[in-house]
Order: sequence, then C-alpha cells, then structure tokens
Amino acid sequence: MTEPIERPGGRTSRVRHAVLRAAGDALAESGFPALDLAEVARRAGVGKTTVYRRWGNVPALVADLLAEMAEESVARTETGTLLGDLEANALLVQQTLTDPRQGRLFRAVIAAASCDERTAAALQRFYDMRIAEWVPCVEAALRRGEVPEGTDPTTVIMAVSAPLYYRLLTRTEPPTRADALTAARSAVAAATAGAFVPL
Repeated sequence: MTEPIERPGGRTSRVRHAVLRAAGDALAESGFPALDLAEVARRAGVGKTTVYRRWGNVPALVADLLAEMAEESVARTETGTLLGDLEANALLVQQTLTDPRQGRLFRAVIAAASCDERTAAALQRFYDMRIAEWVPCVEAALRRGEVPEGTDPTTVIMAVSAPLYYRLLTRTEPPTRADALTAARSAVAAATAGAFVPL
C-alpha cells in the first residue's frame, strides 16, 4: 500500500513545523545535551511515535531544524553597491544573533557541532545555503569592477559574518549594530585591496 501524498500545507507540514518549533525552543532553553524527542513531542502536541518515526534521533531532528531555518531565512538585499549589500548582510546576521531565541539556539547548535558529526554536517549545510544566497552580491560587484578580477565571492561573504560569530561565542554581550557595520566595511576594504583573490 502506498503512502498518501500530502498536500503542501497539509497535516505533515503542520506537524513538521510544530515539532521543529518545539525543538528550537527546547534547544534555546536547555541546550543540545538536554534535548529529548519525547519532550519535543509533548511540547509540539504530537505523539511520540510520530517524532521517533520521522526523525529517529536528536541529530536528525536538529539537522531538519537547521534546514527549515535556512529555507525560511530572509532573502538577500541588493542595493547596487557592494558596501550596501554587505552591510545588509551583516545587519541581518547581527539581528539573528541578538534575537533572544535565535542567539541561544545558535550557541547550542555550534556547541553540539563540535562533538556530533551529523550536527556539524547540518550546520555546514545551513551556512552553505546562506552563503550561496548572498554570493550573487559579490558577483555583481565583480561585474561592476568594484573588486579585483579573481576575487572569491564565497570568502568575501564568510568574512562578513565571521567576526560577528566570533563575538557571539567569545564575549558575554552579543554583537552590536556597530560591530555589524564594521565587519561589512572591513570585508569591503579587504576585498577592494585584493585580499580575497586566491594566491
């Protein structure tokens, strides 16, 4: 007997959204070690068997959570200049990391990724998707001649968010708007100087 095809927005979609929301809340509150599928099911108001059957274990659930977060992330902003685009990117990252729920969630996932290979792989896929979303901004800057030929767009985008994540993980206070703008301007200055042209 074949499984029924679920319509977009049908019960399967609603259950997934509820479970992933509950998982994100639990992860932000208590961290990865305390994440429990049965507790997530209770929070989501669904049966334990549904959660165990669909996800099977915590790393698989976290991987799906990160996939949903990537899918629902805000699209890139195109301002017509590399500085404007990268400032928009940096501010988006900063706003995410300073969000009371999202900031704690990312700390928990990053900590889990250091000791769980499946979570690490899921986190990398999340960042790969977000970087790919913003790479066209640097490609456009290349066409406009704002940065030297051969500049690696991926490295430029990574250079914007790296200082903000570093601050998140090494300081008690989250990154500020000023930190975000400084990160963007630093990345533009480095890119303009040819720092991201592979040797």
